[in-house]
Amino acid sequence: MEAMAYELQDRLMSMGPEQTQAFHDILHIYEELADQYGLWDAASIMMEWCSDDGFIDFRAWLIAQGREVYLAALKDPDSLADVEPYGNCCFESLSYVGDATYRQLTGEDVNENADPAAKEKWKAILEADIIYREDIRFPRPRQALPAAYPRLCAKYGGTERFNTENIGWNIGAEDVRSMLEQGKQYDLKKKLSRKKDGEAR
Repeated sequence: MEAMAYELQDRLMSMGPEQTQAFHDILHIYEELADQYGLWDAASIMMEWCSDDGFIDFRAWLIAQGREVYLAALKDPDSLADVEPYGNCCFESLSYVGDATYRQLTGEDVNENADPAAKEKWKAILEADIIYREDIRFPRPRQALPAAYPRLCAKYGGTERFNTENIGWNIGAEDVRSMLEQGKQYDLKKKLSRKKDGEAR
C-alpha cells in the first residue's frame, strides 16, 4: 500500500494540479458513495471491529482494490469473501494522496480550490455505475450478520463468533437505532415473503 501511494503521488505530480484535483474529488466521492451501513457491517466482519475512522480507511482500501471489486461490494458486500484482506483492510494514506500532491504542486489546500459544480458532475457520473444491494442501507445486530452475509461470516470466524448479545452498534445514537429497527422489519418482510413463495409452490 505504501508503494502504491508513492506511485500514485509520482504519477499525479507529472499530471499537474488539475488532474490531481480531479483524482482527489473522484476518490472522495467514491468514499462517500460507499458510506453504507451494510458495507460497514462487512468491514466489521473482516476487521473484527471497525470504528468511524476505521470505516473511512476501509473504504479507501476498497477503492484501491479496483472498480470491479468496489462495484461488486456495493451490489453485495458478501462478495468481499473473495478478496484478500491484506493490510487489515485499511488504507488511510490513500485518502491524503491527492491533497499532499496538490500542496506540493501549488502550495495550496486541494479543498480550498474545489469546484462544487465539478464535484456534483463527477458524483452523477460515478453514481450511475453503482447498483446497491437493496438492504445495504441497514445496519444489523451481530446475531443477524450470518444470515445477511453468510460467506463473509463463514470465512471470518463462523456463526459462533456472532452468537452474542452484543449488538455491535452504538444504540445510543438515534439514527442507528432507527436504521436497526428498519433493517429488522425489512428482514422480517423478506422472511415472510420467502415463506409465502414456498407455500405457493
